[in-house]
Amino acid sequence: MTLDASRLAGRYAIVGVGEAGLGKAQPGDTALSLQCRSARDALLDAGLTLADVDGVFAHWDDRANALLVSEYLGITPRYVDSTVVGGGSPLTHLIHAMAAIDAGLCSVALVTYGSTQRLDHSRSRGGVVTDPRSPSGQFVAPYGVLSPISWYAMLAQQYLHRYQANVEDLGEVAINARRWAQLNPQATLRKPLTMEEYLASPLISDPLRKADICLVSDGAGALILTKTEHARTLAKPPVFIRGFADTYRHHMTPLSSTDWLDPGVIAGCTERALHMSGITRDELSMVQIYDAFTINVLVALEAMGFCAPGQAGAFLRSGIAAPGGALPVNTSGGGLAFNHSGQFGMQLMIESVRQLRGECAERQVANASSCLVQASGLLMSAFMSLVLANGPGD
Repeated sequence: MTLDASRLAGRYAIVGVGEAGLGKAQPGDTALSLQCRSARDALLDAGLTLADVDGVFAHWDDRANALLVSEYLGITPRYVDSTVVGGGSPLTHLIHAMAAIDAGLCSVALVTYGSTQRLDHSRSRGGVVTDPRSPSGQFVAPYGVLSPISWYAMLAQQYLHRYQANVEDLGEVAINARRWAQLNPQATLRKPLTMEEYLASPLISDPLRKADICLVSDGAGALILTKTEHARTLAKPPVFIRGFADTYRHHMTPLSSTDWLDPGVIAGCTERALHMSGITRDELSMVQIYDAFTINVLVALEAMGFCAPGQAGAFLRSGIAAPGGALPVNTSGGGLAFNHSGQFGMQLMIESVRQLRGECAERQVANASSCLVQASGLLMSAFMSLVLANGPGD
């Protein structure tokens, strides 16, 4: 049996986006209420109504989330999906939505995510283990690991050792994020960051400092997806999904992996997505990378082929990824400086769509026509790449 999803390239488009509760939500807000507010805004953005939606794809820290969102909004969908694979889940949902529409199971898909982790003070440095009999409950939690922080600290240690890199390379990621955040009025951290300030940031899990770790924020978002033919009739310029790829390795304990720096998974997803899209690296207008930690950006830039192994710090120091650079990276300020509502995949997608529609004001990338989005989920567990463009291609 041959698996080939390339026939879906350019046939589906994101037609509406919406956000709610970014930063710190208001007393009384819930993940559900914020998701539904963002869904309303996304539908208004697209010029659609609740009656048009017949597929709901939703997740947060609850069960059967798509059903709960549907009930709250008064939708009776023909298709629902509550897949949770970590912070990149909205990208997985978009892929699933394309497949569902292609199979005739629905025609207009609503994708939502939301969290009130900051309002609820529900975020724990040690993570949450719901079942002590699980692998994490048996082999991780009893030893006091800061999850997920310590896992990515170990990844960073491996990177620094293998490539004889230094912590200033990690700092370049945080500094680049602040440069973009200064141009984003919704960003949490808009103050410039110097290397001296980065190095003075408190050490949390060696070598990761506070400035290496994403924000703890609230927020929700929504995306509307439909076929290209329908998209062309709606209110806003459609953003087309030109290529995609995803791979899933394990659950929450990456103990079976012998080399966490193995670039094969990210590289493979990137190559498949770019090949499907017909867009080359040189033609990309920007790159959006899920930056839960600074190390994620260094590893992804190298694995995706934008610079040689161990050279991502120098790549960033050149200014190429900063405002005005040839390859902007994380134009909102990312999860490090803009917002990180528990899982950043939704905000990553919304920023990409708004950039390609030319709606980002002072931080707008000039002549933006395409974007590569790279996301991951859980603990180096799930990997997704999407190529978006403001045209459907051939």
